Amino acid sequence: MIKAKSVEKRYGSFQALQPIDLHVQKGEVFGFLGPNGAGKTTLIRMLAGVMPPTAGTIEIGGFSMAKDAISAKRIVGYIPDRPYLYEKLTAREMLRFIGGIYGVPEEEIISRGEELLTEFGLAHVGDQLVEGFSHGMKQRLTFCSALLHKPQLVIVDEPMVGLDPQGARQAKNLFRQLAESGNTVFLSTHSLDVAQEVCDRLVIINKGAIVAMGSYTEIRSSAHPDATDLEEVFLKIMSEDSDVSQSIDNEDTRVTN
Repeated sequence: MIKAKSVEKRYGSFQALQPIDLHVQKGEVFGFLGPNGAGKTTLIRMLAGVMPPTAGTIEIGGFSMAKDAISAKRIVGYIPDRPYLYEKLTAREMLRFIGGIYGVPEEEIISRGEELLTEFGLAHVGDQLVEGFSHGMKQRLTFCSALLHKPQLVIVDEPMVGLDPQGARQAKNLFRQLAESGNTVFLSTHSLDVAQEVCDRLVIINKGAIVAMGSYTEIRSSAHPDATDLEEVFLKIMSEDSDVSQSIDNEDTRVTN
């Protein structure tokens, strides 16, 4: 579903993302982990077609993001870490607007929209302005908007922000249901317990480069066999990567001097 080959991003002399290769299969929940500033948001924006890579190629469902971006974006649903909604619209008006952008037939917008509003506990406020919603309600409406056109790939950036425990459980169940239905979920999160619970495979990046990839069991076995959870594994990998970087920096300093 996702094929990224030698993808990198530079801003002038700053290398935000090192050249990486990534292949995400159809029907899996793929976790994308890393500390703040690691390059996660940069890659997510490129996968969603919001910004182009400096080099490399991205394909979504067989469509080139560079050559056929419209077809690629048509099969993607994007849930950002902060809900960006038109607050002067009602929830139902928001869904009609989004459905129109994706070319969803009017009758399907109405039926599918009602299903989603009901599923996410928003049907009773469907005719209220979004500006009066709490952060959690806005996040749930963002889920509805992203799923309205039945995307094959859902890209999710920090989905649990603002959700109460019931909403968080619903989101986790949704990710598994989507994967079991043959769709793909690309999940970026700092909630390592969530990643461990729902993800089939994981990639960990640091300083713009991939430092680990595989299932939780595979990563744990190679990085920290005695770990009891993903948090321990993640911290171990970050610590070792930091030690390696410091060693390289010291060596460069000695060579320079």
